[in-house]
Amino acid sequence: MFARTSALVFSPQCGQVRNMATLKDITIRLKSIKNIQKITKSMKMVAAAKYARAERQLKPARVYGTGALALYEKADIKAPEDKVAKHLIVGVTSDRGLCGAIHSNVAKAIKSEIALLTGAGKEVMVINVGDKLRGILHRTHGQHIILNCKEVGRKPPTFGDASIVASELLDCGYEFDQGSVIFNRFRSVISYKTDSKPLFSVDTVTNSESMGVYDDIDADVLRNYQEFALVNILYMAMKESSTAEQSARMTAMDSASKNASEMIEKLTLTFNRTRQAVITKELIEIISGAAAL
Repeated sequence: MFARTSALVFSPQCGQVRNMATLKDITIRLKSIKNIQKITKSMKMVAAAKYARAERQLKPARVYGTGALALYEKADIKAPEDKVAKHLIVGVTSDRGLCGAIHSNVAKAIKSEIALLTGAGKEVMVINVGDKLRGILHRTHGQHIILNCKEVGRKPPTFGDASIVASELLDCGYEFDQGSVIFNRFRSVISYKTDSKPLFSVDTVTNSESMGVYDDIDADVLRNYQEFALVNILYMAMKESSTAEQSARMTAMDSASKNASEMIEKLTLTFNRTRQAVITKELIEIISGAAAL
């Protein structure tokens, strides 16, 4: 009975000030936010170094893609609208996050493309390059996915990586009439744009009306060129996406560091006010006890 009464008497004196967090809670939160700020600043520095290297490697990679697309543009190759029944979409992202909405933009473009093509009565299949894109599309458009490529984005993409993706695409057994590669095209450090490049099957290029001008091109040469052009387009798309991802991650980590600084300032002000309130309360209790004596 005595112990219970003493607990009731002394427990309010150890309680916190009304509507204010304790100093220990604020200190713990301040420490955690400072640790997070250290991580975001480090990630920003790493992303800046990777971005500089990716930007240097992007210029020669663009030559591969523009050269591969030159034949389609010069020969004006287009698949007949009435004969295109199967469409293939290749989405290029990576396995890593913390880079803003760069992956969701590609997924959004693919979803709108699927809705447009399926509404026209066409069969659409998707190949995901990057695990982030698979995670976004698997729940809502899992029936359209035929191939997932992982381990993308941990290292800078190479021509060999694009060759592996192209080989898996050709060996997956899906005979498409026309396709497209959807990726993020790098524009500047703070800007990127979701872009799309066309893909054509060997039969579509062979049966094109414009290819009749080139009489000395046999089937084997054209098939080899199509496979090489596919690798070049994928290589350019992966390089563009990697550069845009690093710039977006650098921008996102910079914004996160600034937000952490603002939170630290507010919490420091709250900590000082709370500490002042605790000191004032203790002084009042001392003065009241002295006056009671």
